Amino acid sequence: MMLSKKTKYVLLAALVLGLAVIYVPLLVVLLNSVNSDTTFGWPPSGFTLEWWGRAAQNEGVLRALWTSLQAGLAATAIALVLGMMAAFALQRYRFFGKDTVSLLIILPIALPGIVTGIALNNAFRTILGVDLGLFTAIVAHATFCIVVVFNNVVARLRRMGGNLEEASMDLGADGITTFRLVTFPMLRSALLAGGLLAFALSFDEIIVTTFTLGAGLQTLPIWILDNLFRPNQAPVVNVVAAVLIVVSTVPVYLAQRLSGDTASGGRL
Repeated sequence: MMLSKKTKYVLLAALVLGLAVIYVPLLVVLLNSVNSDTTFGWPPSGFTLEWWGRAAQNEGVLRALWTSLQAGLAATAIALVLGMMAAFALQRYRFFGKDTVSLLIILPIALPGIVTGIALNNAFRTILGVDLGLFTAIVAHATFCIVVVFNNVVARLRRMGGNLEEASMDLGADGITTFRLVTFPMLRSALLAGGLLAFALSFDEIIVTTFTLGAGLQTLPIWILDNLFRPNQAPVVNVVAAVLIVVSTVPVYLAQRLSGDTASGGRL
């Protein structure tokens, strides 16, 4: 399809404008985390790492960081196991209701977070009688983290086909040996990419966490929300927000690179 120069310039301008709307505010947050002016005047009058030092010594921030790491890592571990198992079941076998099960697995990531949060809150407290805490938040995060692992593994299984696994079985290998020596090595990058995306989703989740995390516990996003409008905490909030930007961006970047290498035939 050939485009005129005018059309190309219009599309380029729209692209630049869209990227600017998204990334310029993020750049401002990063700069404000080292802005020496406590009122965050613009442009910055100077730069300092004092706010980073305060954030590193802030007990509330450190507790929230530890909670976020616990929830993110545990939810990712659950998602890797259940997402991979679900992908195998739906991609390698045929059974009644297969499409419905696939829809139910994917649905949590499509639902509004507040709907998922309210539903899980009612399920834990009213139906199951479970007190809200870190465990309930981990389970809640796993419900949507499973989706990204599931999608990555299903896509890989479709590209792989079943010829290599069938050949392994024909040569006398049992199912476990075939999975360990044939299937899993070809799935590693897809699992790693899905795990990185799942961790990034869990780490910056706030709506579902608000409804499922127990009293007295905070993740980093919730800590930011609680301290956002406190003037004395504004510099530290910018530092924590900068950390969230980095922690969320790096896994997504690595997952994108892994997916790209996989599509071009690369292996870990």
